[in-house]
Amino acid sequence: MSLSRRTLLQRASAAAMAVLAGRLPARSQPRPALVRKPIPSSGEQIPVIGLGSSQTFNLAPGNPDYATGQQVLKLFRDLGGKVIDSAPTYQRSEIFIGESIQQLGIKDDLFISTKVNVVQAGKAAATAQMEESSRVYGRRTIDLMQVWNLGDSIRNLTDRFLAEHLEAVTEWKAAGRTRYIGITTSRDPQYADVEAAMNRYKLDFVQLDYSIGDRIPEQRLLPLAREKGIAVLVNRPFGSSSLFSRVRGRALPAWASEIDCTAWSQFFLKYIVSHPAVTCAIPATGDPAHLRENMEACRGRMPDAAFRRRMETYFDAQ
Repeated sequence: MSLSRRTLLQRASAAAMAVLAGRLPARSQPRPALVRKPIPSSGEQIPVIGLGSSQTFNLAPGNPDYATGQQVLKLFRDLGGKVIDSAPTYQRSEIFIGESIQQLGIKDDLFISTKVNVVQAGKAAATAQMEESSRVYGRRTIDLMQVWNLGDSIRNLTDRFLAEHLEAVTEWKAAGRTRYIGITTSRDPQYADVEAAMNRYKLDFVQLDYSIGDRIPEQRLLPLAREKGIAVLVNRPFGSSSLFSRVRGRALPAWASEIDCTAWSQFFLKYIVSHPAVTCAIPATGDPAHLRENMEACRGRMPDAAFRRRMETYFDAQ
């Protein structure tokens, strides 16, 4: 039996009144889309929050946290995450990620970022390590291959490491084995070498440490990355948890709601990814709740330059 137009209107009106009265759930509003930024060398858009893995995914089968780690990886993908960064020397992290994303069937859904970090010079050593990473991830092509920390502690070999390892990753890019190449650092003493390399080599990415509590990269590295069209990945966005120590026991300022922040992690992450030169921050976590919280920094309103200064002033006073 068909309903009259009058009956349909009466029912629609009654349903609307029920919603207003709180008796029926209102239709939920669509969530804001993930904020993305382009990789300058290609224009490819990636979400501004990714996932690091240093000290979080050193997991082997039988470890009670193994299943939780896999849950984090799947949840990251399900929440729209793309960029996962690791390295062969992060204990078992790279192996865990590789075996997990293959078991979960999500290996092709992610943007895989790893590193060349053999402690010996030479293209052969670098190429062998890259081949092993490719095997671990079950992918012929790695999205981003980075030369790690410019040779790290062997300072007198920095130039040789960088030249030979960059030659290896550049050849891989030409052969279609990696889509992007870059360099990484995680501490101030290497910044001069990083700056020199950014000026000398054609790079797609630079990875560096940056946070509201460590703004040194703003002086030279971030402006240079923007000038050269180099994407920026940010590690240590929480300053190895030191930022949380600064604000422990303190509530977020009420005005943080103006940029849709409900947690300090989002406050810290939105500060980073709102910098015009920053492409993506990669906080590391093995906790599903922390991952959800971090990923919310990839949604909603972002601070402009004036709001960023307000955030700096507030944080510096803590």
